[in-house]
Amino acid sequence: MTGSIDQQRESLGARLREIRFTAGLSGAALARLNQWHPSKVSKIEYGRIMPSLEDISAYCRDCNAEDQLADLAATRRNIDTAYLEWQKILGTGTKRRQNTFIRAEAGARILRGYEPVVIPGLLQTADYAAGILRKVIEFQEIPNDLDEGVSARMERQRVLYQRDHLFHFVIAEQTLYTTVGDDQTMIGQMDRLLAVQGMPRVTLGIVPATAPFETTTTGFVMFDTSTVYVEAITAELTITQPREIKVYHRTFDTLAGQSVTGEAARLLIRRALDSRA
Repeated sequence: MTGSIDQQRESLGARLREIRFTAGLSGAALARLNQWHPSKVSKIEYGRIMPSLEDISAYCRDCNAEDQLADLAATRRNIDTAYLEWQKILGTGTKRRQNTFIRAEAGARILRGYEPVVIPGLLQTADYAAGILRKVIEFQEIPNDLDEGVSARMERQRVLYQRDHLFHFVIAEQTLYTTVGDDQTMIGQMDRLLAVQGMPRVTLGIVPATAPFETTTTGFVMFDTSTVYVEAITAELTITQPREIKVYHRTFDTLAGQSVTGEAARLLIRRALDSRA
């Protein structure tokens, strides 16, 4: 959901209008059924006001479209939280952002993530994390809380050792060569990836640089089947709509199918390690 809040509200209103048309129910009749002001229906359907979850429930109930309630309700919640600019997220520094991920990761039983350029945060060494967060602080021009941010990112990794969690990371081969810090930082990070492969609840797949094109994508993290975080250039998107999450699942499955694991993945990591040595 990359459009403006106004566009998203208009889109939701259009979907509700289509539901009402399909049911053959007039706006006036829907308003009478729910004791609404006669103008409320048109204001909702043309995006002039935001419908509440109760309003959406009334639409689905009175228009015999209760099978669409879950998706519409997710859309409504998503409008409030889906698009958060980095300046707002990182306004007080990087630590708060890391703490948000600690809570999200602790609450998910299965976590899937794809990264095209850098190593995922849960797999980073402290030196590599410092290199990443240092650049974030400089580029976003936010308060410098580098040590606190790195410490919080390292704390996040405790979740990797919890028995009731499963992790599947897919990374592009490019992530092995994107230089963060210096060669020693990268050598340490490659060693960390080799060690991660031995963890019982972690699957690491690498998409070779020569893999054929299948779909355009960016970095994203999936928490069970309920939420997807997508890192865009100016903002973070939080996806909760079931129909959109299905697309991300299909995208992840496609990338995972292209990836190599086990000894083939170790070969790619060692090749990157040798290039630094």
